[in-house]
Amino acid sequence: MRVLTFNIGSSSLKFGIFEVAPSGATTGLASGMAEALGTGKSRLVVQPAPQGKPVEESLPLPDHRAAFLQLGCWFDGKRLPPPEAVGHRIVHGGESVRHHVLIDDAVLAQLEAATPLAPLHTPAALAGVRFAREHFAGLPQVACLDTAFHATMPDVAQTLPIDHSWREAGVKRYGFHGLSCESILHQLGASLPPRLVIAHLGNGASVTAVLEGRSIDNSMGFTPSGGLMMATRCGDIDPGVLIYLLREHGFDAARLEQLTDHRSGLLGVSALSGDMRVLREAMATHAQASLAVRMFGYAVRRQVAAMAAALQGIDMLVFTGGIGEHDAATRADVCAGLRWLGVVLDPARNAEGAGELETAESSCRVAVLPAQEDEQIARHSFDVIRRGTRPVVH
Repeated sequence: MRVLTFNIGSSSLKFGIFEVAPSGATTGLASGMAEALGTGKSRLVVQPAPQGKPVEESLPLPDHRAAFLQLGCWFDGKRLPPPEAVGHRIVHGGESVRHHVLIDDAVLAQLEAATPLAPLHTPAALAGVRFAREHFAGLPQVACLDTAFHATMPDVAQTLPIDHSWREAGVKRYGFHGLSCESILHQLGASLPPRLVIAHLGNGASVTAVLEGRSIDNSMGFTPSGGLMMATRCGDIDPGVLIYLLREHGFDAARLEQLTDHRSGLLGVSALSGDMRVLREAMATHAQASLAVRMFGYAVRRQVAAMAAALQGIDMLVFTGGIGEHDAATRADVCAGLRWLGVVLDPARNAEGAGELETAESSCRVAVLPAQEDEQIARHSFDVIRRGTRPVVH
């Protein structure tokens, strides 16, 4: 089955076309992305064949719909393989949609109702669903939930310590980056260890504990804003800070959201950038950039240790995501404080940044693996369509 996948961010659009075999093997047929939407510096990059030369166009793309229309022209001109199904990464489906599912009107309504739980991600993702409905009328579409992998978390990990009536209303810890985690498990295959910790480090960042192939905890919580400090998100924060800002400084919900999701994290601490590459270049002369980088490494190290406690040990630590895959200094910083867990990094292997990175004396495997969310979306879409999975409503 040829599956078109959409992995959409707040100002970007990533797509892929994959041939999926019944075994779960995927073959990439085409890929591309539109980025910097609405900034005046937007561009569309399309690789119409696996070994072909990418075509890059600088275009005025004010929003996701403009990007979808340009992509539609590629399909209309038969410059891309026609899909037989469409799979969408959906960050949060709330309590109603916890599993990968065929999209019909009822499911779409449930996803729209969950938009307030992931306002950075869901509106753009649903724009992709509507585009696909218009442009590929009649093709099955699948919602692939980032929360689905974490539905196995035990009650002690899912439950928030607030009045129980809110738990009944769906206010609990869901966990995120599930598609990334599932892709790591797929890549490990038969070499999957009993106790695995996955550090997905990028603009969004989380750490997951996996026991015997099942998620038992994730650093994110009710929304993707919780857990680790991230590029622009604060992560976990004393709720008293928010009450203080509301009561003493006149903040409202919109202003709080702007602060915690867009003006915090690496950007907020450094007052310079949320991009780790920029901050590393500035560390020597910019004290706040240095602080932000050191805080990030400390936060990840603390979460890895917490997940090791949940697992009662650790057999393997996997780094993935943009920072996890490409920033050797962050990996070294995180691992330097984990020797007591048996984590010993080989500096030369870490500098290469591929495969397993531990020394012979390390009792814990350490690896860098790519976050293959798009391939995972394609696999789930194939499976859901084959089974005809309907919504699971709680």
